[in-house]
Parts: sequence; C-alpha cells; structure tokens
Amino acid sequence: MKGLWLENNKLQLLTDLPIPQPAEGEALVRVLSAGICNTDLELIRGYYCYGGILGHEFVGVVEKGPEQLINQRVVGEINAVCGQCRYCIGQQKTHCENRTVLGIVNRNGAFAEYLCLPIENLHIVPPQIPTKVATFTEPLAAALEIQQQITLSSNDRVLVVGDGKLGQLIAQTLALTGCDLLVVGRHRQKLDNLEKRGIKTSLNNTIANKSFDVSVDCTGNPEGFGLALRALRPRGTLVLKSTYTGNLSLDASSIVVDEITIIGSRCGSFPAALQLLEQRRVDVNYLIEACYPLTEAIAAFAQAQAKGTLKILLEINPEPVISG
Repeated sequence: MKGLWLENNKLQLLTDLPIPQPAEGEALVRVLSAGICNTDLELIRGYYCYGGILGHEFVGVVEKGPEQLINQRVVGEINAVCGQCRYCIGQQKTHCENRTVLGIVNRNGAFAEYLCLPIENLHIVPPQIPTKVATFTEPLAAALEIQQQITLSSNDRVLVVGDGKLGQLIAQTLALTGCDLLVVGRHRQKLDNLEKRGIKTSLNNTIANKSFDVSVDCTGNPEGFGLALRALRPRGTLVLKSTYTGNLSLDASSIVVDEITIIGSRCGSFPAALQLLEQRRVDVNYLIEACYPLTEAIAAFAQAQAKGTLKILLEINPEPVISG
C-alpha cells in the first residue's frame, strides 16, 4: 500500500508498504480522508522521536472487524490502551501507561491507504455528516476537552490566543458556553471568519494585562504563551492546547504570586464532537484550505507548513458508492 513515511525528520511517500493486519480486538480501516495537524508538523521538526506513518485525524471505512462496523464510515480515538494499568482502571485511558498513539507513538497513522485501531476506539459517522467535515472530529473533540476541565459561565472573561485551525475550533466551542469571549491573533482575515460568527476578536497588541479569568494558548509559540499568561488576573486559569518544539521559558514567580492555575489539555469526547457536527453548531467547511491526493502528500505538507495556512486534507481513497 501507499503511505507517507517519516524517518529522521524527513518525509517520503512509499508505495510498497504492507497492508496492516489487525490484532485481536482491532479493526482494519480503509482511510478515506485525513487532515494535516500542527502536531504532524511538530513531529517533522523533532517534537517527539517518532518514525513511521504520520496522521491521526481521519475518516475511514471498516473492512475487517465486527459485522456491525463492516462498510461503516468511522472516526477513531487516537490512544490505543492496555486496559490494565492504573489509568485505564481509573477511567483515565488517554493517560494509559502503555498506550500507543495513532501516528505519534509506536503506531502507524492515517496518511496511508489502511490503518488499524482497537474496535473500542471507533465511532460511526452519522450519515448527515460529509466525510470532509467528519475529518475534523478529532481536533473538535480536543477543543471540547476544555469544557470538561473547567466550568465556564457568562460571568467569565475568556481569552483565546491564536487564530489558527485549533484556535478557530476552540473559539466556536467556547462561544457555545455563553462566556464573555475574545479571540486574539495576527491574521485579520482569520479573525474576520470568527467575527462573522458573532465572536469578538482583536489583534495581539491590544490586550490589557490581568484582565481575563481564563486564557487558552493554542499558538504553539512562546510569544502566545507569554501573552496568555500576562492576560490573566490573579487566580486565573491558563489552558495549554499547544505542543512546543524545545523548551519553553516562563516567569515562575508571577505564577506563584498571582496563584495561576495551569492546565494541560489534550484529547476529548468524540461523541460530543460528532453531535456538534451533526447538528451543524460548529462550522468547519471554511477551515478547509486545500485537498490533495495521497500521491501529492509531500506538496500538501509544503503548503501546510506555510504561515497562515488553515486545514489541508489528504484524500486517501475514493468515497464508497452507497446505493439507494
């Protein structure tokens, strides 16, 4: 099969990879569409020592697995867990001590014609959701995780720092809570996309220090982190949705003096994300900047790495034909 292989921080499109064989409890999924994520770009830069097939945002069709899933479109949670460690037993499976992670840790990912995942990780895509839209399930679930970690109300002033792909999804989901929300970024056109949806925006250089209850950094750079931290009032909460290449410097004294709470935030609920997409309460179509076939994956990554680029999708296999 064809797949996009990462080795020694370099990408290459291979055409002779073996089709994976699902282990017990797993399904074989024929990948339809997959999205390039900032984490994929960070992996190329050396964020984590990973070699293999990249990609973790996908929609596919089950070819081998339980009968009720065969020929069904599915999305998949990216953490494959052991089920036996203290985190699995304590229902905190995304922190499984023995987990593999699709396209990130010891498990080949979605930028290939086929992938394997545990059956328990798979969720059927409702027929009303187009495949390209469903490709956003994983990042949308990650955006929703914030609301599982902190409670927000109309009394809370919330700042989202970053107007990129994840920042756009986080802004749309936080807006549903009714909080007093402001999104800051560097790209007027991206901010205008949120303004059209009734979300207040501003450029980075207009934010007053110590003026927000909660801030969310989804920029992936130290400047964004610094702005998110400076914007917090005493006893505020800083939510980190970014991964960073290299070390991040911070003013620890200000965190102690102002008693700031810092929360790391990663994976979230797929059923909740699918429900929002099915109900069209979140718009992702405007985030799709370009689609490439798998054979042009190297060019797709080149565009994805250009500053200001929104979501780049890889169309891996043709859509199944469903007879009426």
